[in-house]
Amino acid sequence: MLLAIVLAGLSASGDKPDFSLVPGVVINHIPASEQRYVGSPALAVLADGAYVASHDEFGPKSQYHSNAVSHIFRSDDKGLTWRETARIEGAFWSSLFVHRGALYLLGTHREYGNILIRRSDDGGATWTVPRDADSGLIAQGEYHCAPMPVIEHKGRLWRGMEDAAGGDKWGHRFRALMMSVKTEADLLKAKSWRFSNCLARNPEWLGGAFNAWLEGNAVVTPKGDIVDILRVDITPKMKTEHAAIVRVSAKGRKASFDPDKDFIPFPGGSKKFAIRWDPQTKKYWSLVNYIPEKHQAGRPASTRNTLALASSPDLRAWTIQCVLLYHPDVEKHGFQYVDWLFESGDIIAVCRTAFDDGLGGAHNMHDANFLTFHRFKNFRTLTLDDSVPGWRD
Repeated sequence: MLLAIVLAGLSASGDKPDFSLVPGVVINHIPASEQRYVGSPALAVLADGAYVASHDEFGPKSQYHSNAVSHIFRSDDKGLTWRETARIEGAFWSSLFVHRGALYLLGTHREYGNILIRRSDDGGATWTVPRDADSGLIAQGEYHCAPMPVIEHKGRLWRGMEDAAGGDKWGHRFRALMMSVKTEADLLKAKSWRFSNCLARNPEWLGGAFNAWLEGNAVVTPKGDIVDILRVDITPKMKTEHAAIVRVSAKGRKASFDPDKDFIPFPGGSKKFAIRWDPQTKKYWSLVNYIPEKHQAGRPASTRNTLALASSPDLRAWTIQCVLLYHPDVEKHGFQYVDWLFESGDIIAVCRTAFDDGLGGAHNMHDANFLTFHRFKNFRTLTLDDSVPGWRD
């Protein structure tokens, strides 16, 4: 049985931090009173076995509108303890990944900012500075993303992205695209990167319940094609969560979408999720904010109190395998924006966690106060019988 979370209800306000109820290992904590919130967890494993994690800050007292701040952490004992190794200004919504021995950080410089990439050759302690098109400034404009997987396929690295040039309203402005680069290219040079066309939303999709698509996953299909699988934000009139599969040409220049074929039911599809392929089980896996039946009266995108393991043989039919984390309160508790990796028979993960801290807890389920690390052991054997208690009582 997975370790159960003690269900203690809402936290009381106090003056002394208390992390005793927080699931997983606390990497970082920012009290809600500071009005800076934990966002965009990312995770990478270095060649020496060390773990590197990151998160950014958002909220009224952060600088995410101008020159966002990200924090880099390292663990040399498989996630048991962590230390901060770097603080970076001008990094937001960023993915960590390792390529040819170097560690990279790829995202924007602020909310709806330029696309930037940085390289570290010392495990995340120091980083290059993206000053121009030869040193990491990949594209100027208004872009949106999250820490999504960077994958390698047929000699290229692929990463889902959105531009935010489709208007001024959240969600409506996002246009899906795919960016890619040859594996042997200099990743810091803008000319190395290729962008597909951008695909805008259509408000008539899903019978008028479609609001936005965002935070796309680069994934290789069973047939060997590249697709961009996106979170779908839906209006309250629709309760079945969906994802969207955008098709990308082999050379990465053309993106296309068929709304009659390429919306799929996806548990947790209205929140950010990452999809990865496991060659051992020949399945795709994801950690998702599944909504148990007893919580389905609320807005799907705001229900993040449950984290579940899901799998699929074909990217279209998804099954909930096990509920990993759960709290009965939806308003101030959330396990969201999880980034994760396979490690042998386990899944290791970092999570943007809103939880009790002895200081009044999180501002709300969205405005998280913790970055936490988790190890889900023997994930391939987990079933619903191994789930944490309480989620369907």
